[in-house]
Amino acid sequence: MRYQKFISEFESNLESLEFETDDILYKAEHRIAKTEICIKRLRNEVIEKGFDSKNEEISFFKHIKPQIFSRLIYYVRLFNIESKRPRSSSKFQIRYLNNHIDKLQVFFNDNLEFYHYYRRGATTLDEEYFIRGKSDLRLPTESYHFFIDEQFSTCQDTTVATIIAYDMLIVYLQQEIEKLQTSTDTYNKSMKQSSSKLFWTGSKTELTELIYALHSSGAINSGTADIKELASLFEQMFNIGLGNYYHTFIEIRARKSNKTKFMDKLKDSLEMRFEDSDE
Repeated sequence: MRYQKFISEFESNLESLEFETDDILYKAEHRIAKTEICIKRLRNEVIEKGFDSKNEEISFFKHIKPQIFSRLIYYVRLFNIESKRPRSSSKFQIRYLNNHIDKLQVFFNDNLEFYHYYRRGATTLDEEYFIRGKSDLRLPTESYHFFIDEQFSTCQDTTVATIIAYDMLIVYLQQEIEKLQTSTDTYNKSMKQSSSKLFWTGSKTELTELIYALHSSGAINSGTADIKELASLFEQMFNIGLGNYYHTFIEIRARKSNKTKFMDKLKDSLEMRFEDSDE
């Protein structure tokens, strides 16, 4: 099918971002932009060239478009979830993530009939669901499906995209919960085994700024050290739990005034010590 090439190109574009950074919000932002561009291109292609048959149109709106549109839904929701994720203890983060899983599950319950239709690979109602210009009166009125672009939408292709997106989100959230549970166990174990008598008495934000500065400088392992390894080492060395240091880094980067507040403080302190030593 001629529209399949968009899937391959789209996946390649997204993969190019995978190893650029560990910053989940940065990835989400850029992938939202790339997905929007792809959807616009796809829409123009469909409006200009259309389809050769009903089966091709059904296949497009049931399989092709949802694969791409689901990514837009996924990354928008992911950005919203991660940007508001609490910086507190693992316990509260796990509760927060579980609450979002529950909210996503509500969508499946509200669309149970269609969900089962799609999941079991049924085709009897495909002409109603995936041909443009059709309307399904069984849809809840709050879906506002009649406001969707009639030239590039059917009554259920967005529902398919949402199912795919929410499935991916639930997997992501479950993995994050597992990481938090594992890191909590590891941290508690390392705290018990730690022989370090040093304690970080500055703020967690300051330590995070220091870790990212060292990582960015290339002074450790010529810049090839993983940020997770560095964070774990500093947590163990200074008997502290940094929590979601990725989120902390985003906040540091978003400062409107001084983004290197702690680095400047260190520089001033060292210069003051030099001056005191010269006297």
